[in-house]
Formats: sequence, structure tokens, C-alpha cells
Amino acid sequence: MQILLVEDDESLAGHVAAGLREAGHIVEHCRDGREGLVRATCETFDVIVLDRMLPSLDGLKLLAALRATDNAAPVLILSALGDVDERVRGLKAGSDDYMAKPFAMSELLARVESLGRRNLSLAEPADHFRVGDLEIDLASHTVTRAGRRIALTLRELRIVACLARNAGRVVTRSMLLENVWDYNFDPQTNIIDQHISKVRQKIARDHETQLIHTVRGVGYMMRAE
Repeated sequence: MQILLVEDDESLAGHVAAGLREAGHIVEHCRDGREGLVRATCETFDVIVLDRMLPSLDGLKLLAALRATDNAAPVLILSALGDVDERVRGLKAGSDDYMAKPFAMSELLARVESLGRRNLSLAEPADHFRVGDLEIDLASHTVTRAGRRIALTLRELRIVACLARNAGRVVTRSMLLENVWDYNFDPQTNIIDQHISKVRQKIARDHETQLIHTVRGVGYMMRAE
């Protein structure tokens, strides 16, 4: 997932960013609230991890400004202000989750990925979408490219659909396992690579343009060149 981390504590930010990247996510870090607001409004992120006490612009003010623009990106507030009243303030301001410092990295990762999955499911189109000359119709279980039908197994169709509905964004191996296989196992297993290889060959057959790209060490991305 694409994650924006807005945190002014360099040591803590380094720890959080390293943990998220190790889990296969792409992290962009901002050190103050104003910079964070600019990045959050100009780019698309799957999850935003936001500190409360930030230079130049307070975290809650940043969040309010973000929601005022109808930006619905899931936000997890990560703050030293951890009593009940402060948590309620954060949630009422528009955050989707709230964690107090200090925290366990494993719990933070689980919460971030939960928000990302929730956002992914809400963003799914009904049954039909397109990437370049590739069209996917989930209602009829058909995939065509430049008008030519591509024969895919049900599993392959689900892989293509997962990649296409996130076109231009990285889909991690963990996301594919959860969205295509419906359960978790070691994301390093080569079952994903095997299926991706077959799907890529079928979609690229007789076409010069490759639509499925490997993002080394992270996952895959579908995009039209």
C-alpha cells in the first residue's frame, strides 16, 4: 500500500517507516503538518498515519482540512495524547483509528493493513472497469483486450480484477493473498509469482505493451503505458 507518515520525531518516524517497508508497503514521510496536508491533498494514499502535535499545523487541524476537501483516505492518529478524552477528540475529528504512544509495531502494522483492506473493499467498482485496452466484466466473468477475449480461470480473473481496480498503485503479495485466496499464508511463497506469470503471459499475448509490472521486493502494479 501507499502510506503517508506525518511525524516530526525523526527517530520514531524512522522506526515506523522501516517496519511498514519491511512488510512490503511504500512509505512517504513528512515532518510537519503543512507539508503533510499538501502531500495528502495532491497525491493518493491508501492510509495516512498522523501525529497530533506537529510543527506548522496541528494534526487535528490537518485532518479537518483534509476532510473538508472530501478526502476520505483512512487516517490512523498516532499520538502521545492517549487518554480517553483525547482519543474521542481524534475520532470525532474524522480519524478512522487512534493509537497511543508507546505502541507495538506489530499492532500498528495490523491496524494500518486493516484500514487499507477496508478502503480497498469500499473502493471496488460494481462489476466493470478498464485499464488501457483491457476490459474486465465481473458480472459475465469475461476479460478482453483490444476486443479479443482472454480465457482465464476464476483465480486468474480475481487476480486481474484486484490489480485492475488498483491500477497505478502497488498491490502487495499480502494483499493478493487476502483478496484472491481469502486467507493468509507466507507472502514469500512462490504461488503468487506462478499465477502472475501465467496471467501476464495470457494478457500480453500478441500485444507489445505489458500491463502487469513487478515492483521488486514489494508486489505488482497494473498500468497502461
